[in-house]
Amino acid sequence: MSTNWSQRDTRRKTIPEFVEKARALRPALRHRSVAPVSARYQGELLTPGALAGRGLGRGDTVVLDYGDHHVGFITLTLKEEGGPTDAPAFLRLKMCENADELEEDSAQYDGWIGKGWLQEEWLHIDQLPAVLRLPRRYALRYLRLEVLDTSPNYRVLLAGAEIDAVTSAPECSVPPVDTDDPLLRRIDAVSLHTLEECMQEVFEDGPKRDRRLWIGDLRLQALVNASTFRNFDLVKRCLYLFAGLVREDGAVGSCLYAEPRLEVDNIFLLDYSLFFVPVLLDYARASGDAECLRELAPTAHRQLELARQYLGPDGVMEEEGRYVCFIDWKNGLNKQAAMQGVWLYALRQGIDLCRLTEDKARGDSYREWYEQGSRAAREVLWDEERSLFASGRERQFSWASQIWMCLAGVPEQPQAAALLDRAARQDDLVGMTTPYLYHHYVQALLECGETRCAAQALRRYWGGMIQRGADTFWELFDPEDPLASPYGSRMANSYCHAWSCTPAYLLRQYGELLREG
Repeated sequence: MSTNWSQRDTRRKTIPEFVEKARALRPALRHRSVAPVSARYQGELLTPGALAGRGLGRGDTVVLDYGDHHVGFITLTLKEEGGPTDAPAFLRLKMCENADELEEDSAQYDGWIGKGWLQEEWLHIDQLPAVLRLPRRYALRYLRLEVLDTSPNYRVLLAGAEIDAVTSAPECSVPPVDTDDPLLRRIDAVSLHTLEECMQEVFEDGPKRDRRLWIGDLRLQALVNASTFRNFDLVKRCLYLFAGLVREDGAVGSCLYAEPRLEVDNIFLLDYSLFFVPVLLDYARASGDAECLRELAPTAHRQLELARQYLGPDGVMEEEGRYVCFIDWKNGLNKQAAMQGVWLYALRQGIDLCRLTEDKARGDSYREWYEQGSRAAREVLWDEERSLFASGRERQFSWASQIWMCLAGVPEQPQAAALLDRAARQDDLVGMTTPYLYHHYVQALLECGETRCAAQALRRYWGGMIQRGADTFWELFDPEDPLASPYGSRMANSYCHAWSCTPAYLLRQYGELLREG
């Protein structure tokens, strides 16, 4: 599933006043000390206090359980039993987001992204006692500590292993959703915790990997945030970063680095650039921030203008080539029809943006573009025989195509509901792999009135991760392929990922989901 997203055009333009506004909104991180709740040593379950009295020698392994997923910095307090420390203690640490990772062997990793993302450390401790604060930030629930060697004359005592957990989420209690259904309450709680863990100096996509600000994730995080934590300054900071660090032609980048310096990556995905429009619109509606809307509206309009160059003579988006897009991680997915849907969806958001800013002339232009694009989608992409939207020269049928056409409003109710129902009865559609696309599926069901189907889909998909022990929701979940990974190895997958946190938004925005649940 690997994809080369790097773009050759590396010319950049910085808008200093936007970047400075973003810098001024850099949040303070909230810190909390977290100790393990239990330990497993040589197959025996112990309290952390009991473990502190057990000497660890060559070949001994202990697994600490912190009870939930946490993001932060680990401090080890180590002592010796016997002594003196006549040879360094040699330790191997492995930080795991879920229990399955405990059994994975990093020596077998053969993925295409850097092995440095795997959360492991090898430490030599020359003298004991010692207090060591590890320099890297980790995302974990479990810590596996293995003593590779000491000497015959002493053993290591693990007197403490605390996490300095960090987040920029406000210290407030978000009321749970109003339901007695234990599964929905658990899905909501895990969704909120997922978002909280990803709220750092920016809205990160995943605190284990990539630790970057991606606009596709930001769009969904901002929706959940508006319904829960309401940390609007963090959304505003991210908007100004994207608007202040652009390609020379004004295209918004797909992701940004916050450290060691503010910098846009060389990845430009067309669907992600277009999503700047709904992120700004949703933020302005939720926060009432008219100044930000006024300053950044030109950036939003520029994304719509740039996207038009990829329309073919038939009024439909070209297939990938001159541009790239994301849509989903599904291998072999043709993205032309879905990209047409994203374009039309963004235009609808642009029309609302013009209405909010009283820009009638531009809004009229967008309506004309939208009508032309919708008509082209019905004429070129619709397959009469299958009564589905087809994508690409090979006329591929996929869930992504049907979902985005519905979200774009190409088929109106009740045709959209009939389309999704018809798609669900097909057995040859290219499927969905990520919570990202699955969110859009549930959203499409809700917007065309299929609340019962939406509730069932939400319970089945996010509930499936709960059943597999999720404390936070994952980057990728394919119930039919538990080993699926876009990186060539599941070891690189993120098990706390921003785009999977949306049930907390859906359950609050669409109260009927709770009744149908």
